[in-house]
Parts: sequence; structure tokens; C-alpha cells
Amino acid sequence: MPFSQSTASRSYRQEDIQQILNLAIAQQAHEGEFSYDQLLEIAEEMEISAETLHYAERLWQQNQSGLQRRQAFNGYRKAQLKRRAGRYAIVNTGLCLLNGLTGFSVLWFAYIALVWGLKLSLNAWSVYHTQGEAYEKAFQRWNRKKMVGQWFQTNAKRLFPG
Repeated sequence: MPFSQSTASRSYRQEDIQQILNLAIAQQAHEGEFSYDQLLEIAEEMEISAETLHYAERLWQQNQSGLQRRQAFNGYRKAQLKRRAGRYAIVNTGLCLLNGLTGFSVLWFAYIALVWGLKLSLNAWSVYHTQGEAYEKAFQRWNRKKMVGQWFQTNAKRLFPG
């Protein structure tokens, strides 16, 4: 590509450079994964120090760990919702049959189904709404519970010998 005055006078913000390089790396035809040596080589070419690269890698690993915990939490909440929906369907089918055996004179099961269905709908909304303070509080509570469980699991032999 010939050098021109218009390319020499261009300037970019750091965020713009990151986005451009991310797009360029994504467009580059490279099969498989990059090795750590290749990562170091790329960083060297971009004049990024090894310390900065190591720090960025640690931050990336922490972010990946956080994303994995959030995905596990979201999966847990969806599984809970499926279990509740299944229980709702089974119980209300049974109540409908019981009401049918009594002659359908009063649809008393419909009141139960309606109230329970409303509660289930609100629960579904909270499961699929993964933004906001309520979600963060639920995630933090679940995360603490998991961490305490892991701590007990790893220290069970020391705490309860025999």
C-alpha cells in the first residue's frame, strides 16, 4: 500500500485502535489456537511489555472465571424454573382431573392455577432478566453459597477427620 499524506495524518483513540485490531484479528484466517509464544510475539510487535501482557492475561482470566460463574448461575436458575414449571403442570393437571371427577360445578382449581401461574411468570421474568440490582444480589448470594460449599468440601477432611 503506497504511503500517502492522508494516512500519515490519521490519528485514533486507544478504544478505536482496540476495536480495529480486534476486527483485524477476527478477520485473519488462522486455524486453531495461538500459542503463548505467538501471543508474546504479537505483543512484542505492538511494543507491549511482557509485564503488561502478563497483567492483561491475569485480568482476562479473572473475567473468564467471572463469566463462567455467571453462566453457571444462569443455567442453575433456568433449571430451577424448568423444575417449577414441570411441577406446576403436573399438579394443575391433577387438580383439573380431580375437579373433573367432582363434576366441574365450580372451577376451584383455576384459582390455584392462576395464582401459581402468576408467581411462576414473575419467576420466569426474573430468570431471563439478567440485568439490574436484583440479579446482582441473587448472583452474589448464589456465589457466596457456592464458595462456602467449596470451602467446606476442600476442608472437610481437616474439619472432620476419620
